[in-house]
Amino acid sequence: MLAVVLGVSALRAPPAVAGPPYVTDDPEPTDNGHWENYLYVEGARTAGQRFTPIAGIEINYGALEDTQLTASVPLNTNPGPGGIGVVWAPLGMGVKYRFIEEDDDGWRPQVAFFPSIAIPIGPANAGAPVTELFPVWMQKSFGDWTLFGGGGYTNNPGPGNRDFANYGIALQNQVTKQLALGAEIFGAGKDSIADRPSTSVGIAALYDFNDLWHIVGSANTGISNAHRSDQFSYNIALKWTP
Repeated sequence: MLAVVLGVSALRAPPAVAGPPYVTDDPEPTDNGHWENYLYVEGARTAGQRFTPIAGIEINYGALEDTQLTASVPLNTNPGPGGIGVVWAPLGMGVKYRFIEEDDDGWRPQVAFFPSIAIPIGPANAGAPVTELFPVWMQKSFGDWTLFGGGGYTNNPGPGNRDFANYGIALQNQVTKQLALGAEIFGAGKDSIADRPSTSVGIAALYDFNDLWHIVGSANTGISNAHRSDQFSYNIALKWTP
């Protein structure tokens, strides 16, 4: 999910989205001519930042076969020095293109390239750089189990900043027809000269009310450099697929 990925990337590159609701994304694009949308609330606790929930909407559209267009728009109304503003959530845009299809009868995974851009907005993000993420994601299913993950490179310009790598891997089980549960591990390299690499773990749940309405959520905590990168973070979203 672009919203989650960009949000957690913002923790790594202050002020800088998964197979939702994971931070780790998957390569499967929205079906051609269909929509997959999320109204989400997410938050994170890190050193030097308030634990402030961020609301937003993510819109995914299957524009072509194997091609998805994505936009993530923050809707937060957190009062700041200039009035209504955004704490750290960026405006995100991306294009997911799946160039390898999964072999259902063999071991070949599906693979996609999902470049995206994060544009910081709001008074709290004044002077923050525009960042670009260039990841490759893979996925393979085995019965009720799905394994997906990958990683990429984040361009993070600015004085004292460093470009860095992102990565993640997740395992999900379809427990019932309506409920899926999963876990993931994800991380990023140093985003500045003074920072350190970070790693986090998380759990996730996805529940389908019907073909149109769904609810998804995740909770994460850092296991390396957690004080600065991810003491605790969460995401919950109402998903609708018209």
